Amino acid sequence: MLSNHSILKRDAAVEMPEKVAVNKSFIILISFVAAFGGLLFGFDTAIISGAIPYITSYFQLNEYMLGWAVSSILIGCALGALIAGVFADKYGRRITLMICAILFAVSGLGASLSNELYLFILFRLVGGLGVGAAAMVSPMYIAEIAPAKLRGRLVAFYQMAIVIGILLAYFSNYLFDGWGTNNWRWMFASQAMPSALFLLLLFVVPETPRWLIMKGRKNEAAQILAKISQEMPINAAVHEIEQSFQNDHKISLRLLFSKTYKPVLFIGILVAVFQQVTGINSIIYYAPVIFKETANDSSSSLMQTIIIGVVNVIATFGAIALVDKLGRKKLLVSGCVIMGISLIAVGLCFQYRYFDNYIVLVFMLLYVAAFGSTLGAVVWVYLAEIFPNRIRSIALSIATLALWLADFVVTLTFPVLTKQLGIAGTMFIYAGFCAVAFVYMLFKVKETKGKSLEEVESLFIQ
Repeated sequence: MLSNHSILKRDAAVEMPEKVAVNKSFIILISFVAAFGGLLFGFDTAIISGAIPYITSYFQLNEYMLGWAVSSILIGCALGALIAGVFADKYGRRITLMICAILFAVSGLGASLSNELYLFILFRLVGGLGVGAAAMVSPMYIAEIAPAKLRGRLVAFYQMAIVIGILLAYFSNYLFDGWGTNNWRWMFASQAMPSALFLLLLFVVPETPRWLIMKGRKNEAAQILAKISQEMPINAAVHEIEQSFQNDHKISLRLLFSKTYKPVLFIGILVAVFQQVTGINSIIYYAPVIFKETANDSSSSLMQTIIIGVVNVIATFGAIALVDKLGRKKLLVSGCVIMGISLIAVGLCFQYRYFDNYIVLVFMLLYVAAFGSTLGAVVWVYLAEIFPNRIRSIALSIATLALWLADFVVTLTFPVLTKQLGIAGTMFIYAGFCAVAFVYMLFKVKETKGKSLEEVESLFIQ
């Protein structure tokens, strides 16, 4: 039996009248600190990209072991996502994020000091625990601290922090690339600095009001609610949150897979999986390897990878600006089309060995821009909206687990696919998944723009 009050529940943020003024500076500050977990998420997962050529040589990796060395972190991510809700409920959202910060630092330092492959993979798994937990708890913290009218944008800001972390990892790799044979060790060790900063910042932010009320600490919760808005009816807000706990019911996996909830659960799982099997993390993790195949040297490949990171950040701003204007479905469907065309173009370039005029870079940038402004951010928003209140926590956990497992499979198989089929064949496979995703989202995804969560629930639950 699993409790459904852990992740992104509708009542997690206090509903306030539209005219009630909120303390935006306070809310943005603490949301920024929570989103820092996303920055470390991006940094920790992307730092491997610049180290791949060097760990391949140092540990004498074939294509199978290389895939495992790169993707092993994602097994930790899946485990972290599974246990994060339990830790966050028992010890608090803030303490759980502090544990994540420590895991990030231990992972980076441990990987940098590893002389054996099994130790390197062990510390990658440790980092994965932090990444997976932060991916659940950081947006949960933001959702529980932010007023309803700001929640969507602030949760989307978490995705922005992820892509900024990826970009910083690319810069770190470029900086340390010329530091000799042990440069990969410095790449991983560099994780310790942002991890320490995250840990320090968490000491200055409060716990969420919802968790405090869950633990019976109503006075502390009331003080935080008063900081969020001095005009908020505090007693009524505290009572509303208390009532939400009284209405919480334990649910079973049998209920989750019942005729009522199974259709929306499968939609969430498939949308999450499509975000990954369309190839984004093969590009994020292996971009320098791909660019080196175009006859670029290591430094040039890393610089082109940085450009990808910059475009990813800019595109995410686009998603934040467009998601409430154009809607979720239009962005998801159009993203699949543009990403598929871009992947076919990259595949044809490798098929015919045409690398002039930075054409591979151009289409890679188009692919990343399309992903960042569509599937990258919108999938997280959509998953947070479509699940009914009663099953939201466990359903979101399962969908996120499916996402991590799909990411693991894609990352693990990329070196094997490129060895057997070449980069061209691999790109064509990802393009095929874009086509499948396009058809599925065109016919199965329902628009949720401008609808309350109750209205969204009625779309999927008859």
